[in-house]
Amino acid sequence: MIHVKDVAQAIEEIAPLAYAEDFDNVGLLVGDYNEQVTGILVTLDTTPEVVEEAIEKNCNLIVSFHPIIFSGLKKLNGKNYVEKAVMKAIKNGINIYATHTALDNSRVGVNFKIAEQLKLFNTKILIPKANIIKQLITYAPTEHAEVLKNALYDAGAGRIGNYDSCGFSVEGKGNFRPMGGSNPFIGKVGELVTEDETRIEVVMPQHLEGAIIKALYANHLYEEIAYSTFTLNNQNPYIGIGMVGDLEEEMNEQDFFDYLKQEMNTPFIRHSKLLNKKIKKVAVLGGSGAFGIKNAIAANADVYITADLKYHDFFTAENKLVLTDIGHFESEQFTKNLITSFLKEKFTNFVVFNSGINTNPVNYC
Repeated sequence: MIHVKDVAQAIEEIAPLAYAEDFDNVGLLVGDYNEQVTGILVTLDTTPEVVEEAIEKNCNLIVSFHPIIFSGLKKLNGKNYVEKAVMKAIKNGINIYATHTALDNSRVGVNFKIAEQLKLFNTKILIPKANIIKQLITYAPTEHAEVLKNALYDAGAGRIGNYDSCGFSVEGKGNFRPMGGSNPFIGKVGELVTEDETRIEVVMPQHLEGAIIKALYANHLYEEIAYSTFTLNNQNPYIGIGMVGDLEEEMNEQDFFDYLKQEMNTPFIRHSKLLNKKIKKVAVLGGSGAFGIKNAIAANADVYITADLKYHDFFTAENKLVLTDIGHFESEQFTKNLITSFLKEKFTNFVVFNSGINTNPVNYC
């Protein structure tokens, strides 16, 4: 038996909601986390047609990349496609979950999929997120320090990139006096206690802070636990938006454009001035990515692939790289496959459908 919360927790293993952008609206937008799931339909956009498709396929959970509710709803009377989709979902008991920028900022998310489609290697995050690595400092009786530290590691502390169990310890003397009403594990009420203690320092991912603090309280011996947490300024090179990597073989610009059209299934590319240089290092950022142009330049990319560039954005290339706009839908189209494949691996005996509806609102002639 699978519930909506089980699917949400699975998705959040690769796309924690804590890493979504502040402006975004992610998570369960319509429905009940405790509802049993009959089937899952994965889509880029939740349109009324997609909700109808979910009904026909007996899927009461839609996992959508883009959030159908973004800027808020003041009325529900069906005057636009957003209200129509939400009303149809509610009437038919359809839950809607959106991941959007949480998956944008995932190391194995939207931009990983683009890089994979273009067969890039030596990939790394283009714009790493800062202020999402935290540090926990606490003190424990030395004889119990390793037990406590391992419990914190089991809860997710000490993980960064391809490393786990990252921490630091130093031994010293701690002192305290239990007062009236206390129930000390060590010492007696009214007596000053000096104890061999170990200061424990561990890094922790921001999205696991709650679970790690819970583990701290569950495994610490003291009645009153001294601890502190604070945010590190370090960027996390494994979480962030966009990716940059290398082609196996460099190409001239026109050959690369042909390759890009073929691999990204796009008939139309807008681009800045050609520089008559070989293309080797490629930066990608699915969706609206004008804000990442300076980062692509700083990464010494030969070309930057994104969408929704405005007229004046093309000037900012400044002959340092070639900017390409392949279309918003086109840049994110393979995200649906990524989510579907992941859910099928997590729930092997459960029905997960890839929506057959093309929700791209842009047409070409």
